[in-house]
Formats: sequence, C-alpha cells, structure tokens
Amino acid sequence: MFTSKIVGGAGDMVDAKPANEKDNLYLAVNGAWQEKAVIPSDKPRTGGFMDLDEGVEKTLMKDFHEFANDEDKVNDDLLFQAVKLYRLANNVEHLDKFHQQPILKDIQRITDLKDINDLSEQLAPLSADNFPLPIDVSIDADMKDTSTNVVYIEGASLILPDKSYYDDDNESGQTLLKKFSEVSVKLLSMIGYDLEKAQAIVKKALAFDKLLVPIVKSQEEWADYTKIYNPMEFNEYVTKSNVLDLKKQVVDLIDATPEKVIIEEPRYLDNLNKLVNAENFENIKEWMLVTYLTDNASNLDEEFRQTIGEYSLALSGAQELQNRTKYAYHKAANIFSQVVGTYYGKKYFGQAAKDDVANMVKKMISIYEQRINDNTWLGEDTKKKAIVKLETIKIKVGYPDKIDELYSKYEVEETASLYDNVINFRRIRRQDELDSYHRPVNREKWLMPGHMVNACYDPSRNDITFPAAILQAPFYSLDQTSSQNYGGIGAVIAHEISHAFDNNGAQFDEFGNMNNWWTDEDYAKFKELTQKMIKEFDGIPYNGGKVNGKLVVSENVADVGGLRCALEAAKTEKDENLREFFINWARVWRLKATKEFNELLLKTDVHSPGPLRANVMAQNMDEFYTEFNITPDDGMWLDEDKRVNIW
Repeated sequence: MFTSKIVGGAGDMVDAKPANEKDNLYLAVNGAWQEKAVIPSDKPRTGGFMDLDEGVEKTLMKDFHEFANDEDKVNDDLLFQAVKLYRLANNVEHLDKFHQQPILKDIQRITDLKDINDLSEQLAPLSADNFPLPIDVSIDADMKDTSTNVVYIEGASLILPDKSYYDDDNESGQTLLKKFSEVSVKLLSMIGYDLEKAQAIVKKALAFDKLLVPIVKSQEEWADYTKIYNPMEFNEYVTKSNVLDLKKQVVDLIDATPEKVIIEEPRYLDNLNKLVNAENFENIKEWMLVTYLTDNASNLDEEFRQTIGEYSLALSGAQELQNRTKYAYHKAANIFSQVVGTYYGKKYFGQAAKDDVANMVKKMISIYEQRINDNTWLGEDTKKKAIVKLETIKIKVGYPDKIDELYSKYEVEETASLYDNVINFRRIRRQDELDSYHRPVNREKWLMPGHMVNACYDPSRNDITFPAAILQAPFYSLDQTSSQNYGGIGAVIAHEISHAFDNNGAQFDEFGNMNNWWTDEDYAKFKELTQKMIKEFDGIPYNGGKVNGKLVVSENVADVGGLRCALEAAKTEKDENLREFFINWARVWRLKATKEFNELLLKTDVHSPGPLRANVMAQNMDEFYTEFNITPDDGMWLDEDKRVNIW
C-alpha cells in the first residue's frame, strides 16, 4: 500500500457520523444512512445493490403468490412451470411426507462403491448425474477458438470458500469447519446413520478435504482467468492417473474422443495420483457422501433445510434463514432464471427503456473510442486493434429476445418430491451442457437473467449484459439528472466495457479468442499500470482484514476506466454537475454487512469493498479535487503521482 493518504476506512468506521466530502466522500454521502441502516435478519448485508435486489424480490414474490393462487393469471407455459415449482417448494406438509426418502437412492449409489476400480468405472454416470467427484469434466468455449466447444478438466473443491480459511491462525476457518462437521453429523443421523458411524464418515471426509488444501487454487489464483487455459493432448491426459480410467470418463460423457482437453488446474493434475489412490478411497467416498448430502439437504423437507442452514448462517453471519415462502420463490427463480428474468423485464422494464439504455451504451462506447484515440501511452497499431474490439462488442440489455430452448424440457411434477424435481432439472441441464460439445458455441447466450441486479462482460463472446433489474434508481432514472445517471449506470456501463481491456479481458480479441493483439512495448506499459492498481489497493485495512490487491485488480481496472469514461460523458451534457456525479457514484456503493460476510468478501470476492470503490476511485480523478476543492491537508487527497488512470 502507498504511504500517502488513501481513504479506505469507511469499512472501519461503520458507526462514524457523516463526514465532509473533503475528508471521506463515502461517509459524507452515506454516513447518516450507515448509522441507521439495518441489515435484514435473513441477509448478510444491505446497501445500494442489495436494496434494489430486495425490491425485485418483493415484486416478484407478490406476483408468484398471486399466480400460485390463480393459475388463470399465468399466460405463459414456461412461467407456469416456475410457479408450479414455487408452489411445490412452499408446500411444507407435502414435503414432510417424503422427509429423507428421496435422497436415499442417490446416497446408496455412493455407499455402494466398493473400491477405487469401482469408482473409476462409475465416473461418467456419476458425473452425468452431478455427483461430486475428485476429477470431473465440463464443456465450454475453447478460449483460443471461441466458435468451438471443448472439454475442460476440473478438480475437486474445498469445503470452505478459500484455502486461506485453513490457515493455522484463521479462527473463522476453524469455527466454520467445526460447524460444518456438526451439521454433517446431524444430517447423516437424519438419514439413518448412528452417531458413531456419522462421526467417522465426517472425519474421513475432512481428511480428504485437508489433502486438497495445498493443491487446489486459491481465489487469487482463480482471479487470473486466462491461467485456466492449459491445453493437453487427450492421449497424454489419459495417462495422468494410475487408478482412474480418465479416457472412459470423457468419452462416455461426450460420446466422442477429443483431440485435446483443457486443464484448469495443472497443479491438481500433477498431484492426482497423490490425491486419488486405493489408500485414499474410503476418504474420497465419504467426502463424496458428505458433500452430496450437504449440497442437497435444502431440497428435502424443512427440517433438513433448517439443519444445513445452520452452516450457511455461520458462514454469512445472517441472523436467520429466509422464510419458507421466500426460499420457495428463490428456488423457482434460480432454476427458471431466464424465464423469470424475461417476465420481469417485459413487465417492469419494457422495450422503450431497453432501447434507451442500449443507446446509452452505444454513446459510452463512442466516448470510450475517443478516450483510446486520445490515449498517450498506447501506440497506433494497438489503438486500432482496441477500437476494432470496442466496435465489435455485442450489447445485451434488459432481457433476451428468445428464451433458451432448454427451459422447454423442464416439467414440474407436483405429486413428486422437491428433491426429485430439482435433481431431474439438474440432470437435464447437465446433459445439455455435455451435448453442447457437438454444437457450435451459442453466442446469443445470456450470462445473467433480467431480474438480477448486476451486469457483466464475457471475454469469450466479447459481449456486455445489463439486466433490467439494475436499470433503476439510484443507478438510472428519468427523474435523475444526467450527471447522476452517469455517476450511476453510466459508470456501470463503462465499467463493463472496461473489462474488455482489464488484465484478463485485454488478452482476448474482438472475436473473444485469447490472442495477443498488443505490441510488446504497449503491453509492458499496460502491465506497469495494472501493477500500480494492485499496489494502490493492496493492504488497505477494511473491517478487521486487508484488501488483496491481486484478487481485485481486474475489477479495479474496470472501475477506474468506467469512472473515467462516465465522467467524460457527463461533461458532454448541458446540465453537467460533477458534484452530483461523484455523490451518486458514492451512493450506489453504500454497504453494511456482517463481520462474517465482510471476511468472506475480502477472501473470495474479485471486487473491492463498496466503500473503497467509492473513495479510492474518486481519488484517482483530477476533477474530484477541483469540484470539492480538495487540498493536501484533506483526508481525500492523494498525490498526483500516486493516482492511477489507465483508460
């Protein structure tokens, strides 16, 4: 961290009184709110994004309640299936009749495994049915040729969210593992195991989990997105295990023999024989059992949901679980995400707003193009290629024009258990993924549904998505000034555009292919600037922890580029008011969260905490100092040579 002043302390001053913009922009805007804000008892945080999410939740829950009680109001067959799932998930008496029964047949598939050879033989069918495995297969676009789908090889995941939780001095990790162990033993008892056997199973599961810790990637490593691309000839890959038939697993799953596979974690594959062998079989088997049970417990009856919920609450710090009705809504909205999102977008957003925001995006792209043309550190050749990429970005606003055909295969059986319905949907989705190996990449695919309060950039498709739910105040409203809108949704739009040129996105061309389109000199300069961004944030104290600059670098590069371009856009309007611009920028990042959730974010989230995004990015803008008359004596001052501007 730089020794000059960087005001990151909003998270350490949760109860502070409102400050002056000159000393702490975030607290000046949000201090009064921060003091009074109450985190909902069933959530781990509240604030800008979360307030909108809660509003969407209330709106759609009201609609679902009406639809469930009056089917005639539902005029869409796909939406009707979502409503049926909501109704089923909310029918506690019906689910109580099943209790643990639905999961036992699948638990039996794990317990029936006799030895490592049996596991090897069953790899493909278990994978097709979404069982946890020590090595597995997924299908996605080839990062070097994004018109084609290829096989990716994945390792097992840890029980806790990141390997840092397993550090000897991490008290939270120890507490969470203890809670996970207690909950797992209780769940095993609920499906028929005696206490001693249940404890022995969990002990073995945790022993395998512990073996994974030094081998799997950390969240910081996962954040370096392009490092998952490690092609290997299939003939070489199949030799990497002494005990597993890796060839049979892949060939049976995709019904083909690929020329190559992509290894996401080379270190994991190098250690595969150490992890998966006859000596470790019993530990692997119990790890599969415990993982499958804990992953699926909430799909059984309310007693199971409450039990696994004890661990979820310990992880997030929320005071209580969602009530059953809210859980039922989220279950339906998640499984039928595109269906529900399209319904929400059409009813509450509409085509006119969709067209208006699309025009805003186009304007922001044109301003971004001007910024690249005016750039002082890029050479002309790189500028031209950057502009080609910029002009090729596909814009997705609100909701898709056509819902994925996958959803037409979902049929809810209300006389069956919730578990059986959910497992069936997962199998359909999994088979569709595996079948996609034989299809060209679907470039029309949406990564986010219309009711999600978020936005994203997809480097492999070179597209940006702005769901309908985020396109409302304080991000965007016809009742706000243009400067307020640019400080909100304008900065979000430009942020997503900037991802095309962050440390990950910069390695992909206009077609979404991983391809070096930079000159060596320009890329070296770019790496210097991203290193400055890492250094600017690394080590900033926040809520008892510290920011990991490497983990959050890509989002910070997008933030600073987004804010810079949104600022330029605001200046083009007749009602320009940069004070309103910066105030709304700070407003959208308001955040109040539990101690546990803040720790989770610091260790796993590639975004910096909201209060830091508000303050530090403003500190990087020269206009902020002019607008608020910031001097070296003020808390928000950052020396000019320490300010980071990339795009």
